Amino acid sequence: MFYFGVDYYPEHWPQERWVEDARLMAEANFNVVRLAEFAWSKMEPREDSFDFEWLDHAIEILSSHDIKIILGTPTASPPPWLMAKQEDLFRVDPEGRRLTYGNRREYCPNNPLYHDHTRRIVTAMAEHYRDHASIIGWQIDNEFGDRCYCTICRNAFQGWLRDRYGTLEELNSRWGTLFWSHVYTDWSEIPTPLKTGGSPNPGLALDFYRFASESYVAYQKLQIDLLREICPQHFITHNFMGFNYDQLDYFELARDLDFVAWDIYWRMQWNIDAEVSPSWPALGHDTMRGLKGKNFWVMEQQAGPGGWEMVSVPTKPGELRLWAYQSIAHGADAILFFRWRTALYGTEEYWHGVLDHHGRPGRRYEEIQRMGAELQQIGESIHGAQIKAPVAFLLSYDSRFAFQIQGNNPSFSYPEHFHDLYRVFHARQIPIDILSPTSELSSYPLVIAPALHIVKDEIAKNLETYVRNGGTLLLTLRTGVKDEANAVVDQPLPGLLADLCGVEVEEYVSLPTDLDHEIQFSVSGIPMTPFPAKVWCDVLQPKGATVLARYREDYFAGKPAITVNQVGEGKVVYMGTMGDASLYETLTAWLLDQLQIEASWAAHHELEIGERWQGDRKILFLLNHSDSVQQVSLDGKYRELLSGSVLAEPKLKIPPREVTILKEEGE
Repeated sequence: MFYFGVDYYPEHWPQERWVEDARLMAEANFNVVRLAEFAWSKMEPREDSFDFEWLDHAIEILSSHDIKIILGTPTASPPPWLMAKQEDLFRVDPEGRRLTYGNRREYCPNNPLYHDHTRRIVTAMAEHYRDHASIIGWQIDNEFGDRCYCTICRNAFQGWLRDRYGTLEELNSRWGTLFWSHVYTDWSEIPTPLKTGGSPNPGLALDFYRFASESYVAYQKLQIDLLREICPQHFITHNFMGFNYDQLDYFELARDLDFVAWDIYWRMQWNIDAEVSPSWPALGHDTMRGLKGKNFWVMEQQAGPGGWEMVSVPTKPGELRLWAYQSIAHGADAILFFRWRTALYGTEEYWHGVLDHHGRPGRRYEEIQRMGAELQQIGESIHGAQIKAPVAFLLSYDSRFAFQIQGNNPSFSYPEHFHDLYRVFHARQIPIDILSPTSELSSYPLVIAPALHIVKDEIAKNLETYVRNGGTLLLTLRTGVKDEANAVVDQPLPGLLADLCGVEVEEYVSLPTDLDHEIQFSVSGIPMTPFPAKVWCDVLQPKGATVLARYREDYFAGKPAITVNQVGEGKVVYMGTMGDASLYETLTAWLLDQLQIEASWAAHHELEIGERWQGDRKILFLLNHSDSVQQVSLDGKYRELLSGSVLAEPKLKIPPREVTILKEEGE
């Protein structure tokens, strides 16, 4: 079943309103609702005194309209009586300041007392609802994140390090603590990398970031284990925050879940003046799909203008439906909008829902209602359909954490660099999988690993196996610089991958923010016109590799900037600099031509064409992100799913901010 629904907070409204809400939800064709993830104080108003009567009543009303329920464990927002028990329940921020009550997710994820109360509320909820026919699954907490630097976490971190390194001698050696006389003689001496301590040892900082991520993985598993034991028939997920969130290793957080869900907001208070490129949400969807290699849910799909202190610009007619269908085009098997009705009080008074503050249906409701009717008609044709991607991008959270510690250049951003390469393939309508560097890669003709800064033996061996067996690998600047302990390797860069690349970095040049250089290709099929080289220049010395492009100026003029190396049946391309879209588009076109990877559709930045497959039948999502009519030439015979008509003309026009869904006709 394709689930289509909304996030609902009945506790915010008088009970006499609930019947009307359920009626309107049913008329919007919603069949699922998320409840209770911020209702701890309502369910446990006093310690060990539980009240589920109000929630039972809300569920009964929703169930009478055949609406299924996802329950959220409420641990993201604890009640005041709990947090008043002791000060160290509160998280400490990187500045060393202890949080106070007033927001959400203020808790320390390693606090034993918080764990005890977590077990109590989760167990009470699970036992109460274990046999309820309308409950289908659970969401753990809400949008995990934010590192804690408190004494409890420091002590736990020291124990984590003892387990990881075994001896202080090994830790001191790997971290290089002789520098600045930081040699540790007792585990209790090791600090957390507070900002008040200046620039921390890179090994200490990276290990703390790993530990902080694993703390949330462990805290999530505490809840998962309870639910698996009490409610084994229910699914369990968590609502992630896409590619852009960078405090957790999402591959690890996804491991114990049945599937990934995530919260997607195109336009919020934080980018109030900005129009978001469709490639950014697309990258988020592809990342979430790649975490477990399976389709995902959207637990919070934007339903209106966002806003806490500021109110973002409004959604235009058609955008909510368009954005939701983009989620589906990239692998979503369920869509829930956030939220049902805009709150009258609290921090999110201006985070608009399907209904405005007055609770009456309006333009946004009608648009979502239209989509609900469509999915009621075609949802089964879409649900479970797969995405077939010929290209994979490797996302390294170790490398991402390392660049948070040492950015290398003020103009370098790991996520921006990743996206700049991704958006070229997105514009060319080429499906992408986002994987970890240790994933199985043999099915992909082309793999791209942007700035793979930290490379351990397992990664190096995986990439070598992939290339020797016929794969093509694109690596970029600052690859292979660090070992697993975040220490610079004592060999020519790109370190463990130097032999695979057939090249050594003779020297590297960090460019001033206002200075660009140029490179020029010398390979057939690529124009001889100069391309910009920005931010960073790895000056390369071939050790078996062939030169594709050279620098044109400064003291390293004539030196190689981009190379290609044949290894076994495959190739490695090393790009030692950054550029603009023209450089990435040119190199991408050359790679695709070399590998004979043909996009089915013409490159376009405003018309997105997503493909999902039901068996051997292709489903197309034609998404017009622009304010003007777009045209596409079809590659075969298709049936328009909503109308059922077979398209007679090969050319199809898509109105502004509209969606057309087609299914390939058989022979």
